[in-house]
Amino acid sequence: MKRLDDPFSFARAAVIVGSTLLGVGCFGVDDPSLDPVTDARFSEPPPVLRDLGRDEGRNVFWGDLHIHTAYSFDAYTLGTRALPDDAYTFAKGGTIQHAIGYPIRAKRPLDFAAITDHVEFLGVPRSRGEANPTPPPSPREVLETGNRIRITWNLIRRTISEMGNAETREEAFGDAGTGRNAEISANAWREIMAAAERHNEPGRFTTFIAYEWTSMPNANNLHRNVVYRTNRAPERPFSSLESEDPEDLWRALDEQRSQGMEAIAIPHNANVSNGLMYDRVRFDGSPQDAAYAATRMKNEPISEILQVKGQSETHPILSSEDEFADFEILELLLSSSGEKSEPRGSYARDALRRGLESSASKGFNPYRFGVIGSSDSHNASSPVEEDSYHGKLPLLDGTIGLRLGESLLLPKSQNRSLSWSAQGLAAVWAEENTRAALFDALRRKETYASSGPRITVRFFGGWHFEPELTSHPDFVARAYAQGVPMGGTLVPIDRAVAPRFAVVALKDPMGANLDRIQIIKGWVDADGKSHERIFDVAASGGRQPDLRHRITPVGDTVDIANARYENSIGAAQLSTVWQDPEFDASLEAFYYARILEIPTPRWSTYDAKAMGVRAPEPTTLQERAITSAIWVQANGAAAVGNANGE
Repeated sequence: MKRLDDPFSFARAAVIVGSTLLGVGCFGVDDPSLDPVTDARFSEPPPVLRDLGRDEGRNVFWGDLHIHTAYSFDAYTLGTRALPDDAYTFAKGGTIQHAIGYPIRAKRPLDFAAITDHVEFLGVPRSRGEANPTPPPSPREVLETGNRIRITWNLIRRTISEMGNAETREEAFGDAGTGRNAEISANAWREIMAAAERHNEPGRFTTFIAYEWTSMPNANNLHRNVVYRTNRAPERPFSSLESEDPEDLWRALDEQRSQGMEAIAIPHNANVSNGLMYDRVRFDGSPQDAAYAATRMKNEPISEILQVKGQSETHPILSSEDEFADFEILELLLSSSGEKSEPRGSYARDALRRGLESSASKGFNPYRFGVIGSSDSHNASSPVEEDSYHGKLPLLDGTIGLRLGESLLLPKSQNRSLSWSAQGLAAVWAEENTRAALFDALRRKETYASSGPRITVRFFGGWHFEPELTSHPDFVARAYAQGVPMGGTLVPIDRAVAPRFAVVALKDPMGANLDRIQIIKGWVDADGKSHERIFDVAASGGRQPDLRHRITPVGDTVDIANARYENSIGAAQLSTVWQDPEFDASLEAFYYARILEIPTPRWSTYDAKAMGVRAPEPTTLQERAITSAIWVQANGAAAVGNANGE
């Protein structure tokens, strides 16, 4: 295993954060987030959680598999004091206190959640801070006095000193696994597991034991969330302080699996991996091979592509013909350099295309993965609602003034919080709301990502779907019987029949109408080069595709000054059975669906309205859902998986 000689990357990041915080504060700015709260809904009891029972046709369940609490180094040092119990209370629809001091509550509860605190120095900063006989002022007190640095700098400096000391790191995470830091982390991990057990209610609300493995070589993001299927998890999670190489993480998970601890790893923020997340070579630069591909897909069947730190579906440089590729782009590396991440190898669609190229030229595909969204909140919450967004890290963006840059001395051009997004959520099609059913759905990739709205999407592929399938009363049963769902693989047939894809999308009952359904196709030609094309396959208002398979814009009802929109355009439901007009049975391909809402105000527009300032660009966005792909093997290709893509 690779042993680190440099201090943990978060320590370096904390130095940067600490230096940027010096001398900044509210300075008398009227920040609405600090106003007294009078909304009575925050005092209401949590809602009664639903139990849908078991349904072999499967229901969609909504969750967040990426939530941090005060046990994470960065969350605690930047103001978060909430613990796993608080995070689960929020996820179940209850009210908790934001670190700044105001109440936060989601409009609807989630169906499942996971606490994914950074396992590196897990709980150590919190332990140091709580043991301080003179605790620092609260984040709210710091903001109101205009001196945010007091709450973090001494703690950051002390923690950096410990984390930068090789002997201390070895004591905490070496083979012996003993020492003061090791015991602190072990206690925190036991409490995280205990909280998951306390809040797990099979059928009503599911928790997963999980953590974040935080590999960040040279400030390139290779983070993974590790999620366990049952309550069986290791006493000591594998840390990036032991190795930053994902293959070492997979080996650790394989060893745990042999002991009855089933788990998967979920990559996220590939957008700032500088091309390393979906590289063409292994971590050490050596060639990939079939064993590497099989190990990667066994351990990483899905990737998180929508979250607070931007989207990782695609980039305008990679998808120049995709008019909706420029969505919530965050491309600066997570360092002080200000350098942009290399797009190639950093986005899911590009990775799926690379997988096809590898399959064609080498006979194996390391990137046959599904997708989800999750928030990466460091507030013990899921801040995915544009009109009630409360930020990612309290002392960086915990108030409206901080997020908009109105409460900072730094130029607005240097305010990265404006690039952060109010997204995303994981949608999972499963028979019931239990750990086993949800985990198995994650593994078979019957999942999709949402930027926040709860858009319901069914996506199936088959060779002989009838054109009226989506309007049939037994649509779901027929689709499963005659084809495969999202995440599956269509096995080739003897004759060149083009596949058909059935898509049904329903608007979020509390959200905006739908604009259109798109199907994104990727394929590899006879020379082994990959291509992509976007097809508009269904749209509101009777709009029809042109010869390029594209549809005119839906329109825009957003009133920017008042942060409002109207559902006078768009549709509550869209559906179609679409057949690829350019299908070539000799070429391997993938297809996935993307559903777009009509334009609505971005969180920054809602915040600007509350603060009485001009809304920054972009003022609007088109929220979306993005499904896992369905792969279509070429005629003559070796079989991959079974009919359900498992």
